[in-house]
Amino acid sequence: MADTIRIPAETRSDFGKGYARRIRTKDQIPAVVYGHGAEPKHVIIPGHETMLAVRNRNAVLELQLDGSTELVMVKDVQRHATRPEILHIDLLAVRRGEKVEVEIPVHVIGEVEVGAVHNVEENTLTVEADALNTPEHVTINLDGHGVGDHVYAADVRLPEGVTMVSDPELLVVNVSAPQAEDLGETPEEGAEAADEAAEAPEGDVVPENEA
Repeated sequence: MADTIRIPAETRSDFGKGYARRIRTKDQIPAVVYGHGAEPKHVIIPGHETMLAVRNRNAVLELQLDGSTELVMVKDVQRHATRPEILHIDLLAVRRGEKVEVEIPVHVIGEVEVGAVHNVEENTLTVEADALNTPEHVTINLDGHGVGDHVYAADVRLPEGVTMVSDPELLVVNVSAPQAEDLGETPEEGAEAADEAAEAPEGDVVPENEA
């Protein structure tokens, strides 16, 4: 079972962009908790602790709110376009033992055969897993794969208790021959062309008095 991260929270009663900006100047983040058919809860959570926690894209937090605790999963993080600042977070209420759908990164290891290259077509896959035990990533080993090989979602090995939600026929990794790049004439070709031009007879020059 994955460790949960305790995060203190307080109920947010005021709204608006101005109020949200004031929250963020105090190193706090506005967030909303939704799920299980309940009314969304608008809360305020600490900035620094939360920034560390959300490094894991599917982190589970234990919110300490109004004298009780509530398990939530990070579902969406809105970040500032140019500054390392979190603007808002969406949190999904979860229960122990509950299955949830999450997106997890694809990690590729191993080496394809000589004369082949691989291209990762999908950087994430959607799986269903225990909310408190979601895998950090899926691993695809490319050892022994050659030109023309493909890895589909159905081919990806998942940990026990995790099931694939993405289309089984989704192409995840494609192994192909390297594409030849058109870099124009080679230096040798350029030198040969220059020599031919130097050796070619000059054209007739028309005297000025005949022009």
